[in-house]
Amino acid sequence: MNISVICVGKLKERYWSDAVAEYSKRLKSYCSLDIVELKESRLPDKAGPAEELAVKEAEGSEILKKIKDNMYVITLEVKGKMLSSEKLAAKIENLGIDGVSNIAFVIGGSLGLSEAVSRRADFKLSFSEMTFPHQMMRVVLLEQIYRSFKIIKNETYHK
Repeated sequence: MNISVICVGKLKERYWSDAVAEYSKRLKSYCSLDIVELKESRLPDKAGPAEELAVKEAEGSEILKKIKDNMYVITLEVKGKMLSSEKLAAKIENLGIDGVSNIAFVIGGSLGLSEAVSRRADFKLSFSEMTFPHQMMRVVLLEQIYRSFKIIKNETYHK
């Protein structure tokens, strides 16, 4: 299975990049992983709603350029559906059974996702009703993908 994580923004702190590297290494046994980092658009100080919308649309346009037609797209959205780790594992497993071999997880920038990206989603996933930094969500997402494969393979992993 091919997993792509399309995300806005670069990891600035070493502890985030170290965590991403660790889970990327662990995932090599289960899937092909591609992390696509896109440039975060600059938001002017004291930006209004129109400027925020323009930033989301610019980032959304770049995200959509990275999504291939054959990808099953899972966006991370506050208003998405919450799943347990077991249900996320079942979703990934069922996609594979159904012949889906390319899954793209999309993490937006600090303002979230554009409407166009949200509409392109095949599934909208929420980790919580809370908002988290997108750098942290990359680590949390990779950990959950790794946990999903451990569950699918019926391998032990700490709880």
